[in-house]
Amino acid sequence: MKKQKDQLNRRDFLQKAALASTAILTAPASSLAAPASMNKREEKDSIRIGILGSGLRGQNHINVLLNRDDCVIPAICDIDEVMIKRSLQLFESKNAPTPKVYDSGDYAYLELLEKEELDAVIIATPWIWHTPMAIAAMKAGIYVGMEVCGGFSIDECWQLVNTHEATGTPLFFMENVCYRRDVMAVLNMTRQGLFGEMVHLECGYQHDLRGVKFNDGVTPYNSGVEFGEKGFSEARWRTKHSVHRDGDLYPTHGIGPVAQYLDINRGNRLLYLTSTSTKSRGLHDYIVNHPKGGSKHPNADVKFKLGDIVTTVIKTANEESIIISHDTNLPRPYSLGFRVQGTKGIWMDVNQSIHIEGKSPPHRWEAAQSYLDEYDHPLWKKYAAQATGAGHGGMDWFLIHAMVESVKRATPPPIDVYDAATWLSITPLSEQSIAMGSQPMPLPDFTRGRWTEWKNTFALGSEY
Repeated sequence: MKKQKDQLNRRDFLQKAALASTAILTAPASSLAAPASMNKREEKDSIRIGILGSGLRGQNHINVLLNRDDCVIPAICDIDEVMIKRSLQLFESKNAPTPKVYDSGDYAYLELLEKEELDAVIIATPWIWHTPMAIAAMKAGIYVGMEVCGGFSIDECWQLVNTHEATGTPLFFMENVCYRRDVMAVLNMTRQGLFGEMVHLECGYQHDLRGVKFNDGVTPYNSGVEFGEKGFSEARWRTKHSVHRDGDLYPTHGIGPVAQYLDINRGNRLLYLTSTSTKSRGLHDYIVNHPKGGSKHPNADVKFKLGDIVTTVIKTANEESIIISHDTNLPRPYSLGFRVQGTKGIWMDVNQSIHIEGKSPPHRWEAAQSYLDEYDHPLWKKYAAQATGAGHGGMDWFLIHAMVESVKRATPPPIDVYDAATWLSITPLSEQSIAMGSQPMPLPDFTRGRWTEWKNTFALGSEY
């Protein structure tokens, strides 16, 4: 098969991933030296936050932060001139001080960590940079807000945990779906026993991303069949993962809320998983049938390894089962596919329906909205007005607010490094399971046994 110039060679891709994961080894010692006082974090009225990665997701965070009066963004780091320009326009539109820009190359973030006086950083870069950046920031004693993705290896997950434990620096894993309004209402229902004892849950990332994975920048989305160097925004890097990897590449939007429902790492834990993938057809068909593509387009020759549907089944220590679906390459409406089922009832988000034994008509669904209203989470009742207009239906406001308050109050992150490592590990384990014919893969206990003692305090008010 003829290889195209804009198709990333698999060896190059893996080398770049390995280089990123070991970037901290080449960092100047001064940039990684942890302050002696790092474990004695003090409460503050306002904080200074640096932004690593000012692409579309980073800009979303910048926008929310600039609307607050308790945050300053003194510096941003990126290597994309277009995204830097768009970010600086945000500061100008808010009449905010212009941040210093670090843009000298892939490792400019190390210079930012060394030179800037920061209370926290938010990492919103392409996936392979999340862990090396987080490790460098933790070693510098700077609170880390790390955007979501799937992990590359179990070793990577342990690096995050070990660095946190060695430095004492907090890491907040920025899974925004945990703050979605209906998700939090259902969390309130589970805690009040409406569904009885938990038995089975389903979730996933079911989102037609073909217009994101192929984009030439002419319009925000659905603009072409290009990726890699010819692509725009996420198409420059995200699509390459679909070329080379077969597994659940993005599990955390689903498993995050489910982990809260099941008290994962806090009285319960994930034991093992099995994963299965289907054939890969969706991305090829998109290229061939797109007006800018066709059977003779160079990308029509690309072989995509990622199965169109990846299904992962997990067993927990408390004997619940979880199904996670990854479905991003076929035409479909958006849904995270939540299903929460216990001994007294069931909720499903795909049709916003609920059935509660003794309350619902026998064997019939009810519309869930009246229950969602009745059990609306106290934090949404308190802060809904402030969240209006923030990204993803307001849940991005809650995400940033939780992080800012954690930094200001010097309290533990509501979603911590152990959550991050556990949820990230699903990706490499799913890849291994598929490669080995759907063999079971044990999930490490990143808490080192402390899950039996820890209690779930997520969204109980301590971070607000």
